[in-house]
Amino acid sequence: MAGTIVLTLSGGASALTFASSGGVGDGTGATGTAALTRASEAALVATGGGLVTATEFNAEDRYYEVQVALVDGRQVDVHLDESFAVVSKIADVEDSAGTAV
Repeated sequence: MAGTIVLTLSGGASALTFASSGGVGDGTGATGTAALTRASEAALVATGGGLVTATEFNAEDRYYEVQVALVDGRQVDVHLDESFAVVSKIADVEDSAGTAV
C-alpha cells in the first residue's frame, strides 16, 4: 500500500496535496496520511527543500522512502527509519562535481 504526497516550498510557505493510491488508511498507521506527511517533511529538511514526488512505506523492513526533486533538477531518494530519522540519501543524478547529495 502506497500513497503519494506532494509538498512544494515557495517563499517559506508550503502547500500539501495528498493523493491516495488505495488503502492508505486513516492517518493513524505507519502508512497513514499523517505518517507519510511527517516522513515527507523530514526528507525535505534533509535535502534543504524541493518537491516530494513519491512516498513509500516498506512494511517488511519498516522504513520510509521519499523521493525529492530538487530545484537544480537532481532527484534524491531519502530513506527514513520508523521514527523518521534519516538513514540514507541517494542521488539519482550526481551534481556538477560528481558527488552524491
